[in-house]
Amino acid sequence: MANHKSALKRIRSNAAKRLRNRYQAKTTRNAIKKLRTTTNAEEAKALLPRVISMLDRLAKKNVIHKNKASNNKSKLTKHVNSLS
Repeated sequence: MANHKSALKRIRSNAAKRLRNRYQAKTTRNAIKKLRTTTNAEEAKALLPRVISMLDRLAKKNVIHKNKASNNKSKLTKHVNSLS
């Protein structure tokens, strides 16, 4: 167990950040799956900017690696372009 007040606070804040990161990452993964399964081109084009924004936000906060975000954005954009 932690001995210092600051260590106890760090434990609490890390737990809160972990929950927030997990929620945002899971939400983004679900949005990616929804975009990949979409066959309607117009719906996919509307969804793509939102998903790209989510990926950029996760990469900025170091929840996912910036190259992973870039690879996902590239693959999703190719998928959306192939629908039309």
